[in-house]
Amino acid sequence: MTALVASPSTRRSGRARGSAAFALALALAAPACAPRLMKLPSGPGTVASDFAAALMEATKACAAIRSLTAEIGVSGSVGGQRVRARLAGGFAPPSVRLEAAAPFGAPLFIFVASGDDATLLLPRDGRVVEHGQPADLLAAIAGVSLGPSDLARTVTGCAHPDPLGSPLAIGDTWRTASGSGGAKMYLHRDGPGAPWRIVSVLYPGEGPQLSWRADYDDFHDGLPRVIRLVSADRRRFNLELALSQLETNVELKPEVFRVDIPPDAQRITTDELRRSGPLGATKSDGR
Repeated sequence: MTALVASPSTRRSGRARGSAAFALALALAAPACAPRLMKLPSGPGTVASDFAAALMEATKACAAIRSLTAEIGVSGSVGGQRVRARLAGGFAPPSVRLEAAAPFGAPLFIFVASGDDATLLLPRDGRVVEHGQPADLLAAIAGVSLGPSDLARTVTGCAHPDPLGSPLAIGDTWRTASGSGGAKMYLHRDGPGAPWRIVSVLYPGEGPQLSWRADYDDFHDGLPRVIRLVSADRRRFNLELALSQLETNVELKPEVFRVDIPPDAQRITTDELRRSGPLGATKSDGR
């Protein structure tokens, strides 16, 4: 996978060309297939006295992860715009690094965060947001508002709303638990004796309206390799993440979560990024 090291300073190649390059790399030439969500069971169910044990089994692999690196193929849509990208990701909560590879030359973007401090560098565009809130910056470029630790838990399949109660069994292969605002988690196993997995998590929004949903599939060694993130309003985000070359509990030195900023980079705010950032450039180009 792409080496996760702090990138050297990169000179601007012109804002117009940088924005166009980002748009060209993210916009699909052919229509993108929207991620297909899992069909979830319905029915009243019965009280599940074994839910706690099932959840412990489902989270055993992800709970043991202290750090993670992976290549992440991203496809779907953000803000109504089709996207496809390949990221190199490094996660060591509460720190994260995401680097979007370009077909050639400098990365499309580099996102680094530690705790509540984040930087987003657009090397080809000569722009940078410094000291932003991680969740706000991630929402601006991907629609998904998650901090570093929550993002790591989401990628590993260990995230879920808290607290959850009312555990139910639906047959031998499904377990559910519910929270406020429509929050819900589904555990599934292929059959009696097979391991339990977290396969779907529904996150609450305002009032009874769900905010978004995460589905997990293609498990290897207890960890998902396919993750689907879909907002209740699918115009916000509708994404599929395909993980490969995954390595866990590797040493990620502090410099991985830093980025060298060219001295002539234009400083912009998170609000400016929302209006005219990489996804804004995609829209303005009409691609």
